[in-house]
Amino acid sequence: MMREPHPHPDHLWRNPEPKRSYDVVIVGAGGHGLATAYYLAKNHGITNVAVLERGWLAGGNMARNTTVIRSNYLWDESAAIYEHSLKLWEHLSEELDYDILFSQRGVLALVHNQSGVREAHRRINANRLSGIDAEWLTPAEVKAFCPIVNISPDLRYPVMGGALQRRGGIAKHDYVAWAFARKADQMGVDLIQNCEVTGFELAGDRVVGVRTNRGSIAAGKVALCAAGHSTVLASMAGLDLPIQSHPLQALVSELLEPVLHCVVMSNAVHVYVSQAHKGELVMGSGMDPYNSYAQRGSPHVIEFQLAAACELFPIFSRAHVLRTWAGIVDISPDASPILGLTPIENLLVNCGWGTGGFKATPASGWVYAYTIARGEPHALNAPYTLERFSTGALIDEHGAAGVAH
Repeated sequence: MMREPHPHPDHLWRNPEPKRSYDVVIVGAGGHGLATAYYLAKNHGITNVAVLERGWLAGGNMARNTTVIRSNYLWDESAAIYEHSLKLWEHLSEELDYDILFSQRGVLALVHNQSGVREAHRRINANRLSGIDAEWLTPAEVKAFCPIVNISPDLRYPVMGGALQRRGGIAKHDYVAWAFARKADQMGVDLIQNCEVTGFELAGDRVVGVRTNRGSIAAGKVALCAAGHSTVLASMAGLDLPIQSHPLQALVSELLEPVLHCVVMSNAVHVYVSQAHKGELVMGSGMDPYNSYAQRGSPHVIEFQLAAACELFPIFSRAHVLRTWAGIVDISPDASPILGLTPIENLLVNCGWGTGGFKATPASGWVYAYTIARGEPHALNAPYTLERFSTGALIDEHGAAGVAH
């Protein structure tokens, strides 16, 4: 029987002093970093691991995402890793003995023009060929599946149908982080908060340690896993990553009675919305076009998002916005992650997930742990090397993922 979830297990506040040496040092205690530590211990028996966090556990992007989980990506490389992730999500509560409130309520992507209809059918067919559930809904079927959607032909963006993945859904992001943290801690991993990385120790072209505000730590391998700040960390080791950081908009409403029982996305107007377990509407929107590390949003992006949402869901016009924010997302030139080895020996990177970071959490940790332990990529992250930017083997998910990057 699963234990009653608690977002902040008291024993994790002990925040141990870092040891002088670890087999693996993971920089970043967000979802991906904590999942990596857990799978290093569980799958590979590597427990002499430190997870370093500049602030507090899961206090970065993990606390600022909009919790959507799905695997209906277009390209084979993307579909494979996200489907592996979704399969892990489906059993994660039982595996971690912690109720992460994973809810497979369905993710519906609306389309509003003929090009959108063609693209949706293309992605549905590609998903089915990959063994991923996907189906097309007519406007009437959209209305039956989500009764509060406005399908009037008089809208600026009339609903012409939608692509549905019924296995998609949401999970509670802080519970996910603490579930991974709790298990990793039980296995002997050191989770060290308030520990800022200030540099790296190099011996020629090989990393041998990490400098922090709490002293230097020798490391067999160093795995970067700090969403939004990957370029800053990599530059400390002399590595230039092809990554840009942008604020990604989101907001929540006041608490409401249940009105939305699925996740609804719209690429054309770029708004996506679900209703959290507590009752607030959780809405995501577009990225600010400028590079920034600011965790706040531009008002004009939020204004456009709310206008679109209120037209698609007239009932939302009666709700009040509770707060807005921005997560900082890494975007690579092909809007796909970089996950694997680097030219610096024993230094690895995990970055560039764009809007896909949360949904990839368990699979990212799984394959990153494999790559760290084996010194070579897993088949699922083999396409996501740095070398693809020199060979031209790009995985272009700009818009193909059903969202606009």
